[in-house]
Amino acid sequence: MAIPVKLEVFEGPLDLLLHLIDKNKIDIYDIPIVEITEQYLDYIKQMQQRDMNVMSEFLVMAATLIDIKCRMLLPKEVNEEGEEEDPRAELVQKLLEYKMYKYMSLELRDRQVDAGRSIYRSQSLPKEVAAYKPPIDYQELVGDMTLNKLHEIFKSMIKRQEDKIDPIRSQYGNIEKDEIDMDAKTLYVEAYAREHKKFSFRRLLEKQSSKMEVIVTFLIILELMKLGEIQISQENIFDDIMITSNVA
Repeated sequence: MAIPVKLEVFEGPLDLLLHLIDKNKIDIYDIPIVEITEQYLDYIKQMQQRDMNVMSEFLVMAATLIDIKCRMLLPKEVNEEGEEEDPRAELVQKLLEYKMYKYMSLELRDRQVDAGRSIYRSQSLPKEVAAYKPPIDYQELVGDMTLNKLHEIFKSMIKRQEDKIDPIRSQYGNIEKDEIDMDAKTLYVEAYAREHKKFSFRRLLEKQSSKMEVIVTFLIILELMKLGEIQISQENIFDDIMITSNVA
């Protein structure tokens, strides 16, 4: 009565060769080709797999092993550098590459399993913590902006307003205007900031119709910056100052 033998399933001929090398504790760089070929052929004879596409791969490797075995019986060939060529070298290289890819696939599979065990919970902060707002860092808010830079911009806007004055009509006399309503101008600037969100400081000042309005608008911008409702930035010296609004 024949004893049933359960054979391991291998992914391909290289997988079977690695199994035989590990099983016999053989140095992969010095494969005893005769011994490995015999064991490989014995396994082929015991295979119950009838899929010819799969069997053909194992048979091709069997033919390769027999070819290497025959070449090792012949005098060794010498390459152009005068070194003896090992008929097993190409097979060893393929085994090493396959072994590396196999270990990499196992590592990736382990990481996938570990990732499947990770459980995350949604963020849940107390209302007091969620509502907390850090105090305003005026140093960070102002950045590299200095009083000298602001003063230069201010002078530039004043000069622009002066250039708008008609040199002839201005000689007819001065027309007194009512004082600027600070509250109304503040509401105007806040509405402008709320609408534009990010805008040019120079463009805002150019919209003012008089020197007094320019001054008042300038003071309002400074106050809003102090309260943290706007931030100012300037990429390079003499570039236009950009204002980013937090006004709700």
